[in-house]
Amino acid sequence: MGLKSSFSQFNLECGTDEAGRGCLAGPVTAAAVILSKGFENTILNDSKQLSEKKRNLLKPIIENEAIAFSFAHVFPTKIDTINILNASILAMHKSIEQLKTAPQYIIVDGNRFKPFNNIPFETIIKGDSKYSSIAAASVLAKTCRDAYMEEIHKEFPMYNWKQNKGYPTKEHRNAIREFGITKYHRKTFRLLPEQYNLDL
Repeated sequence: MGLKSSFSQFNLECGTDEAGRGCLAGPVTAAAVILSKGFENTILNDSKQLSEKKRNLLKPIIENEAIAFSFAHVFPTKIDTINILNASILAMHKSIEQLKTAPQYIIVDGNRFKPFNNIPFETIIKGDSKYSSIAAASVLAKTCRDAYMEEIHKEFPMYNWKQNKGYPTKEHRNAIREFGITKYHRKTFRLLPEQYNLDL
């Protein structure tokens, strides 16, 4: 059950995906990747199915072999203003916009997207486990976001973001209880199960 190289008949088909949608802290990060039709890699898969080691191994391969690639962060203040779904789509739009080669067609992981520059697109549920370019985008989005979380971990080590990457782990929630929130937390998210609205 290998990944398919493309969905459309266009040569410049871009896959896009995001990472960090369910996190309590940090940006939502998207990547866009255009691969050649002949691109093959036996390790490549949906980033959630890969170990961190394999993702880090794939990142330079994708960046070297892609026709074009890009990633973009959308930060918590924006997420809190426009909501996480819109922020995820905005991150995808930004990453597509930054591609050095404009795509002729866009395939998107999931079922929600908004038209971008009149380029035809298709949303594909579980697309990151079906198409190489979406899988490649999922790997770049995840590795770029993880690197950012490891960077801000140095500023606030008590939340252990280098380990939990901002996801709602028990440890992360306990740290929010103990230390409160930071500028990197998403204030519109339910940061603690017992608090429906935090006093901010």
